[in-house]
Amino acid sequence: MGHVLVLNASYEPLNITTWRRAMVMLLKGKAEGLEHDSSRPIRDDILLPTVIRLRQFVRVPYRQMPLTRRNVFQRDGHRCQYCGCADERLSIDHVIPRSRGGADVWENVTTACLPCNVRKGNRTPREADMPLNRKPERPPSGLRFEAIRHIRSGQHQEWAKYVIAA
Repeated sequence: MGHVLVLNASYEPLNITTWRRAMVMLLKGKAEGLEHDSSRPIRDDILLPTVIRLRQFVRVPYRQMPLTRRNVFQRDGHRCQYCGCADERLSIDHVIPRSRGGADVWENVTTACLPCNVRKGNRTPREADMPLNRKPERPPSGLRFEAIRHIRSGQHQEWAKYVIAA
């Protein structure tokens, strides 16, 4: 049916959960519903929640998003950052090649289609005369990144007021 944004008692986004798990938290009194999808009632008197807030504050340690192929592709919108195509097979390209001391960090890896990656080769984008469409940066935390993706896709516009930089 859908995803539900879970907020801490301080209205800070904690995670995204299923509507079933959200309903359990609501029924147990552990959370309160803030936003509901009136177009999809569960029953006549119960609306499907889209945003819930925990009644008690939960302390969560900060974790940075790990650098993985999947996360790089997601950050770049599954598009080549040189030519912009999305229909070719994609690979990971190091902006500064590893053979020249380029590190495996968010700011040095980007998504590239195979033809662009082969054409760039062991050169920098400037040397290959292939400017990047967008400078690679570390994305926000995993939850914010995922929530922003949901908002931008038009799935959950009501989440925008709870997620910074949407």
